[in-house]
Amino acid sequence: MTLPPLSLLDLTRVREDQGPAQALRNAARIAAHAESLGFHRYLVAEHHNMVGVASAATPVVIGHVAAATATIRVGAAGVMLPNHAPYVVAEQFGTLAQLFPGRIDLGLGRAPGTDGATLIRALRRDPYAADRFPQDMVELMGWFAAENDLGITAVPAAGADVGFIILGSSEFGALLAAELGLPYAFAAHFAPAQLTEALLLYRSRFKPSARLAQPYAMVAVNVLAADTEAEARHLFTTVEKGFLGLVRNNRRYQQPPGPLDWTPMEERQVRRMLACQAVGTAEQVRSGLDRILAETRADELILVTDTHDFAPRQRSLTLIAEVWR
Repeated sequence: MTLPPLSLLDLTRVREDQGPAQALRNAARIAAHAESLGFHRYLVAEHHNMVGVASAATPVVIGHVAAATATIRVGAAGVMLPNHAPYVVAEQFGTLAQLFPGRIDLGLGRAPGTDGATLIRALRRDPYAADRFPQDMVELMGWFAAENDLGITAVPAAGADVGFIILGSSEFGALLAAELGLPYAFAAHFAPAQLTEALLLYRSRFKPSARLAQPYAMVAVNVLAADTEAEARHLFTTVEKGFLGLVRNNRRYQQPPGPLDWTPMEERQVRRMLACQAVGTAEQVRSGLDRILAETRADELILVTDTHDFAPRQRSLTLIAEVWR
């Protein structure tokens, strides 16, 4: 059996005692480590007004990481397109593609990546902008064409080689990716409920395009490996605390592992959001990923590995890479 490639989605988490500068240094370090292990992609996501996440300026982070690596693909998973003019996104990622040819991926979603107040007051985004996501996607891809008849060129995007990916956690993204003939990445690491249905729709409705002849489905999964199951479960409480903060609408700095002070209802909510996971020893993680692979037939797995300290995260990726052969 040929195993699909592994990629890494980095949440660029910020510890209160270290600040965003260290989180960004860690991003470059973990990307270089993933590259040394043979990972296919390193991805970073756009978030706003979250003190615990350092990736708001997503294209800048991508450039920082790409400069610290040599072969791994580096990209966004993703840029929240309704927050931006497609032309400006094309300029940004066209520039990245010129600097790092053949290595830049542009994953795109329609969520705001923030709270409602930030959406309107700071980003100045039209609350209904997400309704134009399909049209904005077509426009954005058009700016990367070598030529157009508009009399306007997105410099230096025109003719640049950028990989497009549609992101989603529902049927909407699956249908759009199928219609446009693009790879589809499902965010099962925080919203796994519609995973099976979305992948089924994507594959059944897929239309071949100049970019992609057959469906290519990517699944993001929470993963944490350690030398013992007890250690892995302890380390994973950092992730659970992060999701508890989301449930409580309290977007905190990254928390150290330890006991959780949740109510039974909060625990159920967090566990539903984190249902797609593989946590434990390397062998247990391999077994969990095999199960997810059997259920989804994913062409690529995107690992989300979030630990409070850097060394256990590095160790987790190493353990997984060793058993993923």
